[in-house]
Amino acid sequence: MDNQGVLLAGSLAYNSLLSVIPLISVLVMALSYFVEQDLLLATISAELFLIMPSQADQITAAIATLLANRSVIGGVGILVLLFFSSIAFRMLEVAIANIFHVPDHVESRSFWMSALIPYVYMVVIGLGIVVLTTLTAILESVSSTRYIFLGYDFSLESLPGILLYVSGFVGMAALFTSIYKVLPVINTNVKRAVIGGVCAAILWEIVRRILFWYFASISLVNVIYGSLATVIVVLLSLEIGAVILLLGAQLIAELEHSAEHGYPWYIDPENPHPEYQEPEQLSLPTGGEAE
Repeated sequence: MDNQGVLLAGSLAYNSLLSVIPLISVLVMALSYFVEQDLLLATISAELFLIMPSQADQITAAIATLLANRSVIGGVGILVLLFFSSIAFRMLEVAIANIFHVPDHVESRSFWMSALIPYVYMVVIGLGIVVLTTLTAILESVSSTRYIFLGYDFSLESLPGILLYVSGFVGMAALFTSIYKVLPVINTNVKRAVIGGVCAAILWEIVRRILFWYFASISLVNVIYGSLATVIVVLLSLEIGAVILLLGAQLIAELEHSAEHGYPWYIDPENPHPEYQEPEQLSLPTGGEAE
């Protein structure tokens, strides 16, 4: 790719690996004042399963260990966690800016706006976790009750799990969509951002299931890497996710570029096909020309 997408994906995956545990730890520490910590960890573990299915338990355990020692973190430690939490967002902004770069477009985002965006995302993600945890707790409280309707006996036992799965997928699609709409400096079309976000989420869901089957069935990563296996699996999962994310961004950037020059999506504005002709404007005959 002209934008060196694979290199960008590798850099984004590495920085995401540095950010994932600090980010979740900061969110849980902040939200634990309002919601029970065990419920938060259970919800986050279920959502992590959608991103890194084979390593969700290990990451949750690492976060729980960090939270158990929160008393020794202190104010400086919180600032360090906040800094590392924002690294992935900053790298993502750089990657998206590189993909959506337009030579004649000189507009850029201010330093303070770029610094603020990661923490806005953290607040939004935190609010989403609170809402999801609350709904899950409510559903679990009624899931053990059996109901009789028109002579049929049923329960809502599986409803919390379904809610976590559906909300995780919808949240992933919404996150991709917001990245495609908010992070580019240029103004991207909302419809294209939504379509790109949904398609990227569907593609990631397919790849996630393949990865889960591969690492659970035929992978030799534990034999080859030993104690480093968890890091390798998480890094590989994040890099594949980054490739999908940046591929969607590249597709949207190409569509925006074609639309800006008045060409359909299948025509390259830089090298249009010689047989392609733009449709001519139809004009009605004037009164003097009418027979």
